[in-house]
Amino acid sequence: MTEPVAEAAVGDVLAALADPTRRRIVGALGEAGGATATTLAGSLPVSRQAVVKHLQVLEGAGLVEGVRRGREVRYEVRPDPLGVAARWLVDLSAAWDRRLSALKRDAEDP
Repeated sequence: MTEPVAEAAVGDVLAALADPTRRRIVGALGEAGGATATTLAGSLPVSRQAVVKHLQVLEGAGLVEGVRRGREVRYEVRPDPLGVAARWLVDLSAAWDRRLSALKRDAEDP
């Protein structure tokens, strides 16, 4: 069974990534190795202010980290929360596979 802290982290990650704009931001940060909100806004169909709000949600979920450099904040992806969520999804998938295999065996047994 997953620890409550890990389950909360998974919930935060999945909630943050439920929004397609936030998924695009995480993807763009991953590809670029980091970027500012201004840079991200240039490649997205939303304003810089909207990007900043999305980054705050992602930061709250632990998915990105902002580091101030002068007047700008440069954001980078933090992979650990993604790994926790990915492991949870793999475990969930394995549990369903076991259940479906048992159901198939029961259905095929005379």
